[in-house]
Amino acid sequence: MRKALDLARTGVGLVSPNPAVGAVLVDASGREVGAGTHTYDGVKHAEVLALEQAGHAARGGTLYLNLEPCSHQGRTGPCADALIAAGIRRVICSMEDPNPRVSGQGFAKLRASEIKVEVGLFQAEAKKLNEHFAKYIRRAKPLVTLKSAMTLDGKIADATKPGTESGSSTSATEGARSGYHWITGELARAHVQQLRHQSDAILAGVGTVMADDPLLTDRSGLPRRRKLLRVILDSYLRIPPESRVIQTAEHDVLVLCSSAEEQTKRALEAKGIRVEQIAAMADGRPDFAAIVQRLGELEITSLLIEGGALVNGAALASGEVDKVFLYYAPKIFGEGAVPFLAGESLHGRAQCVQRYELHRFGEDFALEGYLRNPYS
Repeated sequence: MRKALDLARTGVGLVSPNPAVGAVLVDASGREVGAGTHTYDGVKHAEVLALEQAGHAARGGTLYLNLEPCSHQGRTGPCADALIAAGIRRVICSMEDPNPRVSGQGFAKLRASEIKVEVGLFQAEAKKLNEHFAKYIRRAKPLVTLKSAMTLDGKIADATKPGTESGSSTSATEGARSGYHWITGELARAHVQQLRHQSDAILAGVGTVMADDPLLTDRSGLPRRRKLLRVILDSYLRIPPESRVIQTAEHDVLVLCSSAEEQTKRALEAKGIRVEQIAAMADGRPDFAAIVQRLGELEITSLLIEGGALVNGAALASGEVDKVFLYYAPKIFGEGAVPFLAGESLHGRAQCVQRYELHRFGEDFALEGYLRNPYS
């Protein structure tokens, strides 16, 4: 099962909007005879790939996989039917399919054919691996993760940078940079690239673009099926044409605005930038709930927010954030530095981080936890 999970993880970046699935097949004597990893472009599901590799040796065998075999016709035929036809004797699986329309039906079909089914081995790991798919398939919206990096006193930059809105400067976007100095170390910054690789889209505000001039790209070096969508919140289309996001755009940049001057919009679109007007709040800024809904319509299953204080505040106040990944460096900036949150009220209600775990990155550490259950 651990090998099946490892195989599933190799599909991260290659499966969206489908789930990541790996399968390992052993024959009646316990010898491995087949394995498979699902990729979206490869079409075939992991269990079918394992069956094809095993051939006649599959009969009487045991299949290990991290997600329930499908029981319906989609881009491929039902995997449950393929397992039955191959004469599989036993299926050991981590979890049910989170899709409420099909959950449990694959297992039911296998059991009806007298195949022994065991569910729950390494379930927590399997659920975390496909939490983005669970949120998307249930709510038609991406899993939203707010990532930031800060000092022990909760500051994301040591001073507001010239030319930006007060409090909008961020050090979180490209690994927590303060002025010309990083807040977090190399290990934490490398891990940020892993988070980006696991995501379909990354979001930042125009204040971040103007202050830090980030690329907002996936530099993990790992393959991905489609480019990381770079989403910029820019109410009045103030994004500098010379910014690196604009200069490196290859139909992978989406600018969301509340109002758009037509000439500016056309100039951006001429550079291959997609510009969309999104519903506005009372103060003219884009509505975060509408943004998340729109990204779901674009088949974005996971969104990583790397904004400044204003974007962080707006995202949390909207109630759309599912989880947080907060990096901390053993530093204190003190008075005058830019806080983690600004510009929004949480209306006096604390948002409690649940099911959290701590990670160590050299001298830095991070808290990963959930504000909402992606499976609910």
